[in-house]
Amino acid sequence: MSVAEPAGAESLRRRNAAAVVRSLRVDGPGSRAELASRTGLAKATVGTIAAGLEEAGVVRELEQVRNGERGRPGLLLTLDGGRPVGLGFEVNVEYVAAVALDLSGTVRRETTRPVRGRDVVAALAGLARELAEDLAGEGLEPVGATVAVPGLVDGDDRTAVWLPNLDDATGTAVADAVDAAFGWSGRTRVTNDADCSALAELHHGAGRGAAHLLYLTGTVGIGAGLVDDGRLVRGARGFAGEVGHLPVGEPGAPCGCGRTGCWEASVGLHALLAAVGLEEVGTPQETAAAVAAAARSEGPSSVVVQEGVASVGRWLGRGLAIVTGVADPGTIVLGGYFAPLGDLVLAPATAELAATLASSSLGVPDLRLGELGTGSASTGAAEQALEDVLAGTLDLIS
Repeated sequence: MSVAEPAGAESLRRRNAAAVVRSLRVDGPGSRAELASRTGLAKATVGTIAAGLEEAGVVRELEQVRNGERGRPGLLLTLDGGRPVGLGFEVNVEYVAAVALDLSGTVRRETTRPVRGRDVVAALAGLARELAEDLAGEGLEPVGATVAVPGLVDGDDRTAVWLPNLDDATGTAVADAVDAAFGWSGRTRVTNDADCSALAELHHGAGRGAAHLLYLTGTVGIGAGLVDDGRLVRGARGFAGEVGHLPVGEPGAPCGCGRTGCWEASVGLHALLAAVGLEEVGTPQETAAAVAAAARSEGPSSVVVQEGVASVGRWLGRGLAIVTGVADPGTIVLGGYFAPLGDLVLAPATAELAATLASSSLGVPDLRLGELGTGSASTGAAEQALEDVLAGTLDLIS
């Protein structure tokens, strides 16, 4: 970029470059002529942008294609991958996770590990330092990072203001830990884990093709991410989706927030384990897989486990009926520990939802099991870390 380039021209160039990148990401490889048609940009503009993106290592020529019998063959352009990557992290009661996602949507790195003790900030810091060293060694350039947390985040997108199960991680502790690992200052954002998971399942998982999507987390805590016409619904203060502490659970059941009767006290991971009489065996996914195996085994104990999971499923469906009455999603994706339980939890939840929802005669949402597992929130966080690039507010051509 020339130092004499006017600010307006620079902004236009960034937006044009982002339009080309988005087209390659969503619609796949294309010739310069095809990209001009897709984006509405002039062919000459696409040619200039493509040359800059190629020089920057963002796109590369894929192969020669011939359009028709005559004329010179065109050259397909495709995203090169690796520059840049968006980093997504998740902190939770039981584990921390990290994902590096390139512009093509390819996961370049993915790590999940249990948290030893209660210091999730220290666990996050260690994971971030290891990832920073790994990416530097491979020449992968991070453009930014987002940390997904199970609670409410202030409008500055850095300050966690309410984490009922992770009091030690409130404030800017998690953002500061990632910034320090990468030598940044104020570049790491923090956002709600359910919002991140909703984006991940929408773009990469069970929510593909859904216009109105509700994603429900399934960990120790329960939260929801809501997508309407492809956009996250965050509410006036960004607090939309805090459904875990709605008083729709079993009356008297103690919750980690200090109250009783919260929904997550009846459908969170600890509630499941209490209902089936089993212990945790690693991440929520691993624990749920063990519960599913126990339920499908033979003997009296399997019946107890089946009944316990079904009870959780009924509370799940009952709460979903209330949330559906307010948000009216067309598709509900059950993430976290719910997914490995399969029909053991899906069937009773679906039946209870249909029986409880006042408008069930007009149809009920399509309940689906999440496909991305423990990595959903960190994958969605990595998507958010790429937003500035895809929106054209961050320069790809330097």
